[in-house]
Amino acid sequence: MLEDIFKVVKTRFNGKEAEQDVVSDTTIPENIMFKCPRCRTAMFEDDYIRNNKVCTSCNYHGRLSARERIRITADKGSFKEFDSDMISKNPIEFPGYEKKQETLREQTGINDAVITGECRIRKIRVVIAVMDASFMMASMGSVVGEKITRAIEYATENKLPFIAFTASGGARMQEGMVSLMQMAKTSGAVARHSEAGQLYITVLTDPTTGGVTASFASLGDIIIAEPKVLVGFAGRRVIEGTIKQRLPDDFQLAEFQLEKGFVDMIAERKKMRSVLSHLMILNNYRPEEN
Repeated sequence: MLEDIFKVVKTRFNGKEAEQDVVSDTTIPENIMFKCPRCRTAMFEDDYIRNNKVCTSCNYHGRLSARERIRITADKGSFKEFDSDMISKNPIEFPGYEKKQETLREQTGINDAVITGECRIRKIRVVIAVMDASFMMASMGSVVGEKITRAIEYATENKLPFIAFTASGGARMQEGMVSLMQMAKTSGAVARHSEAGQLYITVLTDPTTGGVTASFASLGDIIIAEPKVLVGFAGRRVIEGTIKQRLPDDFQLAEFQLEKGFVDMIAERKKMRSVLSHLMILNNYRPEEN
């Protein structure tokens, strides 16, 4: 792998004459290197992935797919998915919506922007919902809202804690008013879960915005955020244009939200399993041996 890189560098340095000495199979494979968007440090893609998509130089936390998040969170082999075949309709007949969904299902391997199910985290039974920004920026439409609501109701019925890993651009405009109704529906399910005395933890990942922030993402008994993730409702330019004021540079970052009391704690990805299990134990949920 390194030999291929050096050959290409030599070609670029010496010009066309040296290019003839390089055999045809020395092209650098795609995605061999990762360049951190924050500190601009380059590292091997394999090292970045092995570190759960966290930059080894500046601790930048990259986006994970829902499957990747489940793999590093749930005990191995313990995850059982709910409602995996649920697919959104086109309630307002938005042009091209069905085709867009079909394409994304093929590209991402998931049917919509959230995966829900039951698993164990360090042997503690828990229901989780994991949003995936690769599917329409994890916007919340009818399927996302319904799957999250059903998962919360299952947790309530079975007296289990519920953890939501949020990452969303907000409500899904292609479903119009139906998408906005999901805010009330998910919030109602959270309220019933709380009334039943069960624990709800939200983990805010990059980005958590719009109607998701304005509903179930902000209703956790405990709200955790990964470092420096974007958390907010409207965008910076919209807010500045409305209030006619310059916002702080760190506005809407997790650390700003922690300072202002909207987030309870910030946890690095490598410590997340430990943090979640400790919080559940403190709330009287115990590991099960079987």
